Amino acid sequence: MPCEGCMERDNESTDATMEFLLLGFSELFCLRVFLFLIFLIVHLVTLAGNVMIFVAVVMEPSRPPMLFFLCQLSVIELCYTLVIVPKALLSLIVVDGSTISFIGCAAQMHFFVALGGAECFLLVAMSYDRYVAICQPLHYIAVMNEGLCFRLAVACCLGSFAVALGLTVAVFRLPFCQSHQINHFFCDVPAVLHLACTQSYTPELPLLAACVLLLLLPFLLILTSYVCIAAALLHVTSSLGRSKAFSTCFSHLAITLLHYGCATFIYIRPKSSYSPAQDKMVSLVYTNITPLLYPLIYSLRNKEIRGALRKMFRRKRGAQLN
Repeated sequence: MPCEGCMERDNESTDATMEFLLLGFSELFCLRVFLFLIFLIVHLVTLAGNVMIFVAVVMEPSRPPMLFFLCQLSVIELCYTLVIVPKALLSLIVVDGSTISFIGCAAQMHFFVALGGAECFLLVAMSYDRYVAICQPLHYIAVMNEGLCFRLAVACCLGSFAVALGLTVAVFRLPFCQSHQINHFFCDVPAVLHLACTQSYTPELPLLAACVLLLLLPFLLILTSYVCIAAALLHVTSSLGRSKAFSTCFSHLAITLLHYGCATFIYIRPKSSYSPAQDKMVSLVYTNITPLLYPLIYSLRNKEIRGALRKMFRRKRGAQLN
């Protein structure tokens, strides 16, 4: 039985007219202007950094597998921030929060989960690339060919979009209470589930299944790759060889820890422990700071990206001189 005050939705009228109110950071009224400027600057820098990496890789005539995956990662991050940040900025401008339609909220959740899941799968593909490069260096070119890289990229997107669609449909089939105020700056899964009029844990099962498929399974695959890499490095006698191999994995490890650390905190926990204030702060890092750090980490640590960026700037400078 739904709780008192719940509204049973029918597909003819309610779904088309229902709206959610994103409260955002309405409790921080005095900091609205400051937060808006910070969000805007971070958003613009993130877009610029990912666009630079994307253009540099596209202009590179010969693209190694890692550059190909980094290009896809930049595209995912670009779409990821464009799905979340504009609505978050709008919620800071509007005094009482911004409204979002039922379909708009479902679409935002779907794309957010799908892009986040695609990033999880892509991190698995990148860990496999590092495994082959370190553990099977003589077969690297033959194994990590363009065809395999393309198939891995397509599989990452299709798999994550399929899981995200199932999760979104399961969440938005639930009955919601009369209060449609989402205490968040976007339609995140825990925040929307908190509005569901049900006393059981059944609505959390699709989220649990999605977490297993998008978080736990990829993490175990990444962990397996690095266990094999560590075992292979134990047989390397040269300390220089070990440090060189580790340096090629550092950027990937840093991004993996950032991505999975925040995602695990938000999604792998029961509904009873939901805390809007904590979720908003972690989501703020997850959706704004980490996408900003990704291009910085890779541009500073990855030799191939640095080379591609230098070539791009040389071409630009040469074109200006001509």
